[in-house]
Amino acid sequence: MRSFDPEIPPHSTTVLRLLRPGPRPAAALAAAIAAATALPLAAPQITRRFVDDAIGGASTRHLTLIAVGYLALAVAGQAARMVTAWLAGRLAWDGTNRLRERLAGHALGLDLAFHGRHTPGELIERVDGDVVAVGDFVVAFLLDVVASVLLLAGVVVVVFGVDWRIGCALLAYCVLIGYGMARAQRAAVPSAARSRAAGATLFGNLEERLAGAEDIRANGAGEHAVYRFHQVSAALFRAENRDARVGTTLLAGTSVAFAAGTAIMLGLAAWAMSAGALTVGTAVLLFQYTLMVRAPFERLIDQIREYQAALAGLARIGGLLAERRTLPDPERPRPLPATGPLGLRLDGVSFAYPGDDEQVLSGITLDLAPGETLGLVGRTGSGKTTLARLVLRLYDPGAGAVRVGGVDLREADPASVRRRIGVVTQDVQLFAASLRDNLTLFRPSPGDDRLRAILDGVGLGDWLAALPDGLDTELRGVSAGEAQLIAFARAFLADPGLVVLDEASSRLDPATERRIEQSIDRLLAGRTGVIIAHRLSSLSRVDKIAVLEHGKIIEYGRRADLAADPGSRYGRLLDLAGVGR
Repeated sequence: MRSFDPEIPPHSTTVLRLLRPGPRPAAALAAAIAAATALPLAAPQITRRFVDDAIGGASTRHLTLIAVGYLALAVAGQAARMVTAWLAGRLAWDGTNRLRERLAGHALGLDLAFHGRHTPGELIERVDGDVVAVGDFVVAFLLDVVASVLLLAGVVVVVFGVDWRIGCALLAYCVLIGYGMARAQRAAVPSAARSRAAGATLFGNLEERLAGAEDIRANGAGEHAVYRFHQVSAALFRAENRDARVGTTLLAGTSVAFAAGTAIMLGLAAWAMSAGALTVGTAVLLFQYTLMVRAPFERLIDQIREYQAALAGLARIGGLLAERRTLPDPERPRPLPATGPLGLRLDGVSFAYPGDDEQVLSGITLDLAPGETLGLVGRTGSGKTTLARLVLRLYDPGAGAVRVGGVDLREADPASVRRRIGVVTQDVQLFAASLRDNLTLFRPSPGDDRLRAILDGVGLGDWLAALPDGLDTELRGVSAGEAQLIAFARAFLADPGLVVLDEASSRLDPATERRIEQSIDRLLAGRTGVIIAHRLSSLSRVDKIAVLEHGKIIEYGRRADLAADPGSRYGRLLDLAGVGR
């Protein structure tokens, strides 16, 4: 590909390394490509023999044997091409799967700030759509580009052997065509990149609208959604139309060049034959080789569009791989304590989201001993969820430090953080997979007995017994309450030392909420907990309370003390909510 464009996108080396096959499959593919190239080169030689022998008065039996040989050679050539296509497709599929895995892992490892700037639909297009474009080009490159270049080289060598003057003319013709293609693709790649970018925007728009279809219909926003879809569709149409015009212009120009080149080669062959330098069979041979030169170039031109899409895909893949976490990995990671509850301390923590100078948290100082629980209280936008995100190390504080188990989270081993700090939110993500996989999150299972015991412990024992395939049942149509209890089962299975509960029972019916409250009591037993709740009644179990307002702690202390103080902010909130002190 370097011969097409010297400006290879960043990270292309990584991409190509992932696409590269092993030595044995590569050797098998090389042999298949060699056979698919050599067999067509031999066919015109048989045609020349047939024509010259027929003019010389050879017998019908002799000519029939030559014709049968030609047919066998043609069938063998097609078989070699089929084998090449099968091997190339298989190797490209294996390579693109490795690339998808790398891209998906990289994207999932990026910070929330990155995911806030890019919709899931856009990322799906970048992780899968761009990889498909690259994979398609890999197959086409092996089948058409490599094989065609080898075929062209073979034709030129054979024609040089027939007549060096005609060979020189053919070589000059090929060089001019190749130079024109190289120049043409430079103008074509930007239009392909704009087309793929517009396609990604369309997919992102569709994903957002489909995810919010219920709210759109309920609030009568369908007309706006359709209008916005028309806008992004029009942008995609314009981008693809420009791309198509470029491709059509290239195809028309090269078709004219082919016609002119074929006419010149035929004229030279006729001149040489009239001068007695060539036989009629050799003239037919040169004509066939001229047609063979045209076919590879047509394939190469057809693949320019695939190359454009692949190069644009490589650039976008490289752009995704170039994205870096804003949370640096520690040079010498320290593991959190492996067992037991974890203490939590925030020392003068301040924070503002990337790209926004507004302070979301200012001077937060909290201290939880191992096994204590903290209730965070405050209006929407006061900073409760942001504080929880810092505790989970989804962001780093701009000032101050968050320490868990005595370890600054910026110095902690990321794997240890994910293993020892758990979270349950009101938005539970269930996957189109079995109940077992949804509990273990696709990690090795601790055993079905352990999973059944955990489900029974959160009140889902009868529900599990009613499932048609038990733990192997694929989850569909799960209620909000059942999903929330499955989230608690995940937390029990992980056995963290610090648990963050963010509005974990805010959208449930009273009966399910009671089961959730029981699960919370069991989950917090012997663990440190941070609970965010609008329902103050759900904070009766906590040891400490922190009241936040505009990103600052305006009241902090033991719950019992604050509830007993008639002048405390927390006490007044309890009175307003009708909750007993």
